[in-house]
Amino acid sequence: MRTILEALYHGQLQPNMTIVPSHPEYLSACKQVTAETQQWRERLGEEVFRALEEYLDLYDSVNSMYVEAAFHHGFKLGANLLIETMSPRQ
Repeated sequence: MRTILEALYHGQLQPNMTIVPSHPEYLSACKQVTAETQQWRERLGEEVFRALEEYLDLYDSVNSMYVEAAFHHGFKLGANLLIETMSPRQ
């Protein structure tokens, strides 16, 4: 079995590809989003809906950047906590 560092180095560790929220309402919310997306497509027509999708893609991109920054911050905070915990008290 490989270490976490080896798996990360070899591109085998991709937590963003395996995370599935455990919130009990997650799957039903996903189904509702899919159904409502189809309803909006029918109401708006293809051209307007395509413009809306471009806007939503931009919003998702901004949100992804924020989530990535939050992940980095949390990871660094955790690493610093470990360093502080393992360092001799001064």
